[in-house]
Amino acid sequence: MAKNKYVSVFLNGIVHENPTFRLVLGMCPTLAVTTAGQNGVGMGLAATFVLVGSNVVISLLRKFIPDKVRIPAFIVVIAAFTTMVQLLMQAFLPALYDALGLFIPLIVVNCIILARAESFASKNPVGASAVDGLGMGLGFTLSLTLISIIRELLGAGTVFGISLFGESFEPAMMMILAPGGFITLGLVLGALNKLTSKS
Repeated sequence: MAKNKYVSVFLNGIVHENPTFRLVLGMCPTLAVTTAGQNGVGMGLAATFVLVGSNVVISLLRKFIPDKVRIPAFIVVIAAFTTMVQLLMQAFLPALYDALGLFIPLIVVNCIILARAESFASKNPVGASAVDGLGMGLGFTLSLTLISIIRELLGAGTVFGISLFGESFEPAMMMILAPGGFITLGLVLGALNKLTSKS
């Protein structure tokens, strides 16, 4: 695959088919864990690890997995990488692991990862599949981080735990609750659609 093709595949996940802002996939972690910047980054990077790893393995095995069992086989591969990232986070990043909680093991059923396995990794060579996983993962990470920063800033007056407005700031606590996730996601989606619309 030509170098510019790899660049195109990489940018596709960040811009043209961004999992959160274009495909509107993975809404459960997007709304649940984006209450603080570090949560968004942590969740996004965990999903990126699983995406890259599972895409590579599925691409390597694509000619050996029978068509009838491809989805269960994909899920087993994804579950293996999810278990790896869960154990690594539990060992080396316990605070982040506790903050993300149940949403780390739920990466197994994240539709972004299964969708990339089915639509890309099972049909393309290893290099392109790895680049696709990296692009989609970083696109997801950037989306979660953006939403997290907005919610944390408005809901707590901080960004990555650093206070920006001092003690006089009165945060809008709703922004770090469930309604704040829906409101932030809707406003960001609306703004991006407005900016990218051709009319």
